[in-house]
Amino acid sequence: MTRAEIVQTIYNRVGAFSKREATDLVELVFETMKETLERGERIKVSGFGNFVLRDKHTRVGRNPQTGGALEIPAHRVLTFKPSVLLRESVNGGKGAA
Repeated sequence: MTRAEIVQTIYNRVGAFSKREATDLVELVFETMKETLERGERIKVSGFGNFVLRDKHTRVGRNPQTGGALEIPAHRVLTFKPSVLLRESVNGGKGAA
């Protein structure tokens, strides 16, 4: 689903917003999430899941072509852990596998 499809869905379902207002609303939600993650805070959406930033330390890796060692610099990764409700919904109401 694209950003434009999300805007269209909100516009169609809510009806109280103009298409421009629906676009602004979607942009505001994404911008707020981005700013929150940039500050290093987690985002917890009840019934949906958690977005968490994790710090990866510098480590030694291998070049798959040469087999030589190389240093992988420290960086942050964004992880998402779906809620139990989302997992059950995606799996057709069945328990998590």
